[in-house]
Amino acid sequence: MIDKASLISLLREADTYVSGQELCEHFGVSRNAVWKVINHLRADGYEIEAVPNKGYTLLSTPDILSKEEIASRLSGAIGFNLFYYDSTDSTNIRIRRLAEEGAPTGTLAVADMQTAGRGRRGRTWLSPAGMNVYMSLLLKPDITPQTAPMITLLMALAVARGITEVTGLDAQIKWPNDIVVNGRKVCGILTEMDMEADYIRDVIVGVGININEALESDFAPDIRETATSLRIESGHVVNRADIIAKSMESFMALYETFLSCKTLGFVQGEYDSR
Repeated sequence: MIDKASLISLLREADTYVSGQELCEHFGVSRNAVWKVINHLRADGYEIEAVPNKGYTLLSTPDILSKEEIASRLSGAIGFNLFYYDSTDSTNIRIRRLAEEGAPTGTLAVADMQTAGRGRRGRTWLSPAGMNVYMSLLLKPDITPQTAPMITLLMALAVARGITEVTGLDAQIKWPNDIVVNGRKVCGILTEMDMEADYIRDVIVGVGININEALESDFAPDIRETATSLRIESGHVVNRADIIAKSMESFMALYETFLSCKTLGFVQGEYDSR
């Protein structure tokens, strides 16, 4: 059986054409099985060229969110247990349920749409389909409750890095939990803890990023003057799965270092510069 995420990742990372025989041997399947999955990917919007005696090459990737597309971009990262939803109430709520069911640290929930998205202080976070990034990460750090707010700052830095890497935009951090581009908000972070007096059961970090709103009128009237999107600022459609992957990979690298030193000294300079 062919894992779609692995096939997408293999084609994306190849410098040239990948022959049908290579794919057959890699996945242990027939040429017909490879052809069927290639056609399924084409139906999903992937532009895959097939050339006799050469094989297959990935020409372009659609801006779609699916478990396979996200997983294919996270294939080089460690520690993610991925859940994807076409629609859910809130990824933070979904992760809380998964945590109660015993989900491990590193569980990541991503949704194309939220029906009950939340920001800080109980504010509503509008979460339309096909446009933005809504994701939440479950962590079980061995740290004190007093240290836990540092995780929000690490996520802010990771998302700012991811935005800059994918789009080239100068993403800045508005302390403690917003990312701004050209002075307008593109991302909010909501961190929630389950804890006792001196013990953390888990931390859930929720991230909402405005990606592909095309016009200011796409935002609710009360935030049109303060919000923006990566598409508006960059002038082009931005691949959401790429933003997710770059942000999460950066976060996990920062998080592993943080767990070893329990301070933010190692990122102080970069954080201050943003």
